[in-house]
Amino acid sequence: MANEPTRVVVSSDHAAIPLRQAIAAHLAAKGYAVTDIGPTTPESTHYPLHGKAAAERVASGDCHLGIIVCGTGQGIMMAANKVKGIRCGVCSDTFSAKMIRQHNDANMLSLGARVVGEGLALEIVDAFLGASFEGGRHATRVDMIEAP
Repeated sequence: MANEPTRVVVSSDHAAIPLRQAIAAHLAAKGYAVTDIGPTTPESTHYPLHGKAAAERVASGDCHLGIIVCGTGQGIMMAANKVKGIRCGVCSDTFSAKMIRQHNDANMLSLGARVVGEGLALEIVDAFLGASFEGGRHATRVDMIEAP
């Protein structure tokens, strides 16, 4: 449907629950359809499982985009990128978040809860979601990323 809200999956490890929840609330307030796949309790958990689970939601088409969070954003991003069809970048600034969408057709964003504060994180999320793939010369490069 043309008026269907963008579906965004959010996930994190135990270290990033408060930031993930703030992002989910921010997205819902802006009209996005948010699928928060947890975790919900602060017991230690494994970020690769959460990165993979969110990436599978995006790769399957169940969600259009994904936002994942762990302590640095790095480990969960690495796990997400193992899923075929996922292009996830970790960002700690708005320029990079915009560029990974415009030039790399990123379908997932990763953030570090121990790297950026909530205010900056929400600005990064908005920059990511507000940008779109430019295609053109960038499409050739994205095709090269996707090639086996």
